[in-house]
Amino acid sequence: MEYINLGQTDIKVSRLCVGCMSFGDPASNFHAWTLDADESESLIKHALDLGINFFDTANTYSAGTSEEYLGRAIRKHIARDQVVLATKVYFNEGKLSRQAILREIDGSLKRLGTDYVDLYIIHRFDYETPIEETMETLDGLVKAGKVRALGASAMYGYQFHNLQQVAEKNGWTKFVSMQNHYNLLYREDERELIPICRQQQVALTPYSPLAAGRLSRLEWHADTKRSQTDKTAISKYDSMEEPDSVIVKRVQELAQKHDATMTQIALAWQLAKGVTAPIIGATKAQYFDDAAGVFKIKLNAEEIAFLEEPYVPHKIVGAL
Repeated sequence: MEYINLGQTDIKVSRLCVGCMSFGDPASNFHAWTLDADESESLIKHALDLGINFFDTANTYSAGTSEEYLGRAIRKHIARDQVVLATKVYFNEGKLSRQAILREIDGSLKRLGTDYVDLYIIHRFDYETPIEETMETLDGLVKAGKVRALGASAMYGYQFHNLQQVAEKNGWTKFVSMQNHYNLLYREDERELIPICRQQQVALTPYSPLAAGRLSRLEWHADTKRSQTDKTAISKYDSMEEPDSVIVKRVQELAQKHDATMTQIALAWQLAKGVTAPIIGATKAQYFDDAAGVFKIKLNAEEIAFLEEPYVPHKIVGAL
């Protein structure tokens, strides 16, 4: 496993992050493929054994049970200061208002069973709350010791710029990471958001780095419960199946050349593009093993261009 500082902080994270949306009580009806407490613990321990120390969850994943399962497993298998826990706020009553943030951070801390989170992420941009209110409240969490660092997720570049500018103007804590939608099949953030992040030395921790599995296999559709029931992924990717399949075939071609898997090629491209830690969601240990093999792959400029050349513009997916 490789490790890197999260943005300009001294928080050391593994270059793979476990996405915890797959963990949670199936009875919550959040997703059909979530793993129960024992299955989640087993997968979390396997990730820890691989050297992964970075875990990303959210207050609304499986009605909070994702946070509960993650916290329980961490307490059982590793010292708290040896892991980096990230959770989120937005898809809740009040979104990013002061009242909502103060309520939701306490709920997340209780469910995780810890007195602080390493990274607190705003899940989206809130059009209803003044950004000054949001940033001042988040800064207060850092000053209170409940949060070590702040992150943002899928939004437009100008929105992220404005949030950072307000924080800097008032001496409040700025964001150190951006969790955006980014992979070989969706590169729209290369226009504005990613250049802003690079300019400000903000870490990129993209979600869906494998396009919900479409970059990990040659067949566009898979016979799995997630592939058949994940309506979000279907809406993200299936309308562009024909042009994007060309990219998938190129991933497979390079995988054969490198004696690697398609997953490793898709992730190697991310690391070559300056991504700090792509977020890997998985329901089987073998998927983490596969992802961890990425560090043996180094793509050259010609190979990167080969993967990128067929890309065509996509409609915006992620930013609201």
